[in-house]
Parts: sequence; structure tokens; C-alpha cells
Amino acid sequence: MSLLINLLSFVLVLICLFLGLLILVQLPKKEAGMGTAFGGDAAVAMFGAGSGNALTTMTKYAAASFLGLCLLLATLTAHSSKSRAGGVQKELNQAAAAAAPAVNPAMSLTTTPGASNTAAPAPTNAVTPAK
Repeated sequence: MSLLINLLSFVLVLICLFLGLLILVQLPKKEAGMGTAFGGDAAVAMFGAGSGNALTTMTKYAAASFLGLCLLLATLTAHSSKSRAGGVQKELNQAAAAAAPAVNPAMSLTTTPGASNTAAPAPTNAVTPAK
């Protein structure tokens, strides 16, 4: 599971970089802005005069795949952490059960017919002040 999460995280970073590049290369509506500053004319040179439609379509698909991959990774990570937490909780419960003191039958109070079930008061070592 961890290998799959790491692989999908790497793919997510690649899609993120590709999406950022697509957004920067697109031509702006009024021929001014970030698109021209970061190579908007390069898109026209590479993809031709009608590259706006192709770039916007690729941007839509890249954004949809980015969103889908983010949701998939969130689900996988939550499932993985929940299963790890369940295993840790089980180990903690086993350790607590093993560390709990065992009840010694010789130390327990037994009831016998005719005897009272009250324990004797514990002796105190209190020192009384001299008068």
C-alpha cells in the first residue's frame, strides 16, 4: 500500500508541474498578462494558430486528473493510517493485558460461612505528639 501511495504521489507532482506549465503557456484573452510574459507565443509556434482550444482542453483534462488523483490519494492515505492505527491499538491492548497484575488467589478475601466479610483496619504508624 505504501508503495502505491508513493507512486501516486510522484505522479501527482508530475501532473501538478504539467498543469502549471499549461496555465503559463496559454494565451490571455486580451493578449497581455502572464501568458505572454512566460511564452504565450511559444504555444502558437508549437501548436499553431488554433492552439487555444487544444491547450484549454489539455488543461481541463490535467485539472480533472489532478483533482481525481488528490481524492484517490486522500482516500488511500486515510485507509492506510486507519489500518495502521488499528494495529497499534491492538498491540497496546495486548501489552496492557500482559502488564496487568495477575490476581493471586492466596491474597483474595474468601467468604466462609459464619465469618464476616469485613477486613481488619490497616495498622497505622502515626506518631502521637508528647504532652
